Amino acid sequence: MKKNIKSVSEIYICPKKAGNKFRSARKFHTPLYLYGVTGIGKTALILNNVNMKKCSYYSATTILADEINIEKKTTEHTVVIDDLQSLADSSQKEAYFEKIKELLGREDIWLILISRCPFPRWLLPLRAKYIFVEIEEEDFLFSLDEQIAYIEQFGLELPHEQHQEAWSIGGGNPLSLFFYVMENCNLERTIKRQWDYLEVHVYDQWDLQLQEFFMDVSVVEEFTVQLAAMLTGRRDVEKLISQAEETGNFFEICGTNGIWRCRWPMRKSMQQRLRRRKTAEQIERLYYSAGLYYEINDQIPEALDMYEKYNDMDSISRLLTANARKNPSSGHYFELRRYYLELPDNIVENSPVLMAGLSLLQSMLMNIEESDRWYHALEKYAEEHTGSEKREARSRLLYLKIALPHTGSTGLIDIFKNADLLLRDRKAVLPEFSVTSNLPSLMNGGKDFCEWSKHDKELARGIGIPVAFVLGKYGKGLVPMALAESYLEKGQDIFEIFSLAEKGKMETDSGGKLEIFFVGVGLLAWLSVLNRDAEGAEKTLLSFRERARKDAPNLLSNIDAFLCRVHLYMGKDVADWMAQAPDESREFCTMDRFRYLTKVRIYIQRGQYQAAYCLIQQILYYAEMMKRTYIYMEATLLLAIVQYQMNQPAWKETLQECISRAEEYHFVRVLTREGPVLLQMLEKDKFIWQDAEYKNQVLTECRQMAEAYPSYLSEEGEEQIALSTNAVKILKLQAEGMASAAIAQRMKLSEATVKYHCRETYRKLGVKNKTAAITEARRRKLI
Repeated sequence: MKKNIKSVSEIYICPKKAGNKFRSARKFHTPLYLYGVTGIGKTALILNNVNMKKCSYYSATTILADEINIEKKTTEHTVVIDDLQSLADSSQKEAYFEKIKELLGREDIWLILISRCPFPRWLLPLRAKYIFVEIEEEDFLFSLDEQIAYIEQFGLELPHEQHQEAWSIGGGNPLSLFFYVMENCNLERTIKRQWDYLEVHVYDQWDLQLQEFFMDVSVVEEFTVQLAAMLTGRRDVEKLISQAEETGNFFEICGTNGIWRCRWPMRKSMQQRLRRRKTAEQIERLYYSAGLYYEINDQIPEALDMYEKYNDMDSISRLLTANARKNPSSGHYFELRRYYLELPDNIVENSPVLMAGLSLLQSMLMNIEESDRWYHALEKYAEEHTGSEKREARSRLLYLKIALPHTGSTGLIDIFKNADLLLRDRKAVLPEFSVTSNLPSLMNGGKDFCEWSKHDKELARGIGIPVAFVLGKYGKGLVPMALAESYLEKGQDIFEIFSLAEKGKMETDSGGKLEIFFVGVGLLAWLSVLNRDAEGAEKTLLSFRERARKDAPNLLSNIDAFLCRVHLYMGKDVADWMAQAPDESREFCTMDRFRYLTKVRIYIQRGQYQAAYCLIQQILYYAEMMKRTYIYMEATLLLAIVQYQMNQPAWKETLQECISRAEEYHFVRVLTREGPVLLQMLEKDKFIWQDAEYKNQVLTECRQMAEAYPSYLSEEGEEQIALSTNAVKILKLQAEGMASAAIAQRMKLSEATVKYHCRETYRKLGVKNKTAAITEARRRKLI
């Protein structure tokens, strides 16, 4: 339906946010600073809201500061200084600084400054002295209602789908909408026209070195000063970044933790410009430089992504081989699985390292047949080769015999004894081996050693020295740590456990590995928890976390999971941890098992029993496939708790299975750690115990834990979550099936504000999507 069409010069709609800020600044005579990309509507806001007869307008691109002379006025006079981003020379900036300072001091002048960049550094002293109202780029964006009104002034009435299409181009950017109308609502032509406009009216106005800089860094999503220097070959990167910040509003992230990220439209247009202006060889060189930087900094997935961009198979193969030389706790097997699984068999079959790596990866992925296939291929390779190649293959086979997750710990005693002889005779070299897989446990770390716990003292005396020798740095402190953990699980003397853990830590500190030290820290933390001192456990872990952050960042995720468990005892909010916890519904990573078990406990605390049940089933499958006795016991106990909370009769049978298994090993703590919840279950019915003393110890500790931590895993202990009125309204509308854009329209908010509320709500509720948020909010009776 056609309407009366206004000329383009007559068509103006003032964005609500920008208009409100403008009127507030004018009412209180507050200086105004406007910034945003060209065409966003900065000048139009002034022209349509200021009496131009009482206004002096100056552009910093065409006039010097000392040419701005305003006579004394009897009434308020508006002075607008535009294009401040064009001031590059320091002397020009100094002159304008003094002139702006002079104008700010005059009561008869209302000063408006306009630029394409946020408040520049050279004006910050004035910002500290005078209060400015800032109208940011986002304030000039139309809401969906404003977009509809703007387009209708051109005589167009579009269906909802086309308005969504128009919104997708610029998110309410007036210039994008103008191009959309001019191109008769053709999306492809609109995008092209927008890029062309930016090319001519923005990028071509920059210094050539700034153009080159942004084109070069566009090959990466984000960059540091060092990466940008490597890509551009320049030593003045920080100066260029500073220049860019004062030229326009180009960065989504501005130096946070040393990282810069260009806005997506800006990066996209720079990539197109790069492809037009540079040769394929020059672009490949940029990807190679980025890949090399990531490789040097051990950011292997990012390096591979860069090498893949220009099909550098030699670098990809080299990196995958180097990664396969590492153990899973320090390498990137799971993250790089796509690259490994895409390697042609003929390449893998010529490399003992890659064959071992594929066997290990397939075992981690629980593809046992494929793991065995590559193991046997490596055996064949060792038989058919001689010299250094045979030695490499034998070393890898020895490593796999010890390390393969699915083979369990059966036969490892003989393997370690044989390995000791081979290594002493120099017939093999054991590659880097991790005993813990970055977990705070030796018994339940890289392998399950529950069976060894039955004969812990004898084994420590008999094979302690050979095992420590075979494992090298990973063997330092291992024997006293292993004994301490076995004693802890069996509920033996606390002082002996403490003594052994401290001894192990001291040995580890003398040339050992920090991940073994983590086991000692974990043992001391558990002792604190069992001794009703969760705060002490928290301090122990936080102190170690600072050390790990510098020296072993690969431990941080499990340290944080351990802290989360301690916080559950303390009744602290764990929503932040839950927000970054691994998502088992997307993929199950066996290296995240400690974090999954932590997540199950949070699901139980929140009453999300179905989610807990599903995750436990995945963990149990993993435990059976990988011969993980301890994890099987722990997951079975958690399953019994879930069944009990859901009033399923099967909980008794499940708990009895767990009790019987735990008693076989005389493991006390696998049960009593859950004492506050388990106690009421044990008192609810009768269970079969083989050893009365063991039974009494479990019950006594459960009572002590229940007394110390009464709200552990209890919904009643759940922290109350406060949501704002708008957040609750948005959740209710989401529950009715409304999308963000429609909610924004209904509530007269911008879509960005709606999405912000959603993100905050998801964080507070500890969920990752709308469906989960609605379910959790209903459970908490928030909606």
